[in-house]
Amino acid sequence: MGVIGKKGLESNWGKKGMQRFRIQVDPLTPKRGIFYELKKNRILYLMFLPIAIYFFVLYYLPMTGIVVAFKEFNYRDGIFMSPWIGLKNFEYFFFSGKAWQVTRNTVLYNLAFLGGYIFFSMTVAVLVSEMSGKYIKKAAQTFMFLPYFVSWVVVTAFVYNFLNYDYGIFNNFLAKFGIAPLNISIEPSYWYFLLPFLYVWKWVGFGSVIYLAAIMGINQEIYEAAIIDGANIFQKVFRITVPMLKPITAILLLLGLGRVLRGEFEMFYQLIGNNGLLFEATDIIDTLVFRSLMWAQDFGMASAAGLYQSVLCFVIIVVVNALVKRYDKDYALF
Repeated sequence: MGVIGKKGLESNWGKKGMQRFRIQVDPLTPKRGIFYELKKNRILYLMFLPIAIYFFVLYYLPMTGIVVAFKEFNYRDGIFMSPWIGLKNFEYFFFSGKAWQVTRNTVLYNLAFLGGYIFFSMTVAVLVSEMSGKYIKKAAQTFMFLPYFVSWVVVTAFVYNFLNYDYGIFNNFLAKFGIAPLNISIEPSYWYFLLPFLYVWKWVGFGSVIYLAAIMGINQEIYEAAIIDGANIFQKVFRITVPMLKPITAILLLLGLGRVLRGEFEMFYQLIGNNGLLFEATDIIDTLVFRSLMWAQDFGMASAAGLYQSVLCFVIIVVVNALVKRYDKDYALF
């Protein structure tokens, strides 16, 4: 590849061209097409082929089912031959009075989940990294990571046995002090705290491992120089560790915001179930879609809600990524 000199560039592009194009490809250099690229890196592409087939078959082909959102689906005609009804499924979803409620709940819960997850994951990782005892550090990591492997079914059993109105451990403890017991089955307000708490409890161990890996990658010479300059432990944490964790925090934040309209279906369904008394405070888009399929067999409305959810997630991640790119290109996903 040849490089044209400064005068050649100025004559071809002018001063503005000099700012935009600092290097110009020699026109005599042969162009490399896609077949040359495939031949050159054929081993890499062959290694990637199974992954490409997996995503194409399981993620892209099923996207043809999006048309159900615009049809009055019936089993006789199938997905593609069912009558076309346009936007009527979306009208039913939005005018049913549920669209705003489930969207609000989904967004607010996911923002609470994301904020708690990032904050406590970083805090736990910093605390563990500052522990001096080798075995204490390993034990702390093990106990923090253990909830990640516990199923939401098991968590539900623990929660309802701990907070059961009649014989729960916590309510029996309150009764000894003459305090009225908590009834989480009929009082929605308790779940505003319980759901974020349980989510963070389950996922903080996983998140702390990500942050610990980032902390281990920080150059130790920086800490040694800070110690020589007389920095204490708090100054090292807030002046070195936390600022160095900004890139991984930005990535986790972007990934979390990309799914801010996708609720933790398993958690909500296992803990809340079909308790209609709690729907106003705990119903999210995923549980609404599930009930529409299981109870009403309304495939069109369920597909419309799912499409609405996916489109908004896409728009949010694109907008947030653009804002992050304007702030610092190094922190953006794409």
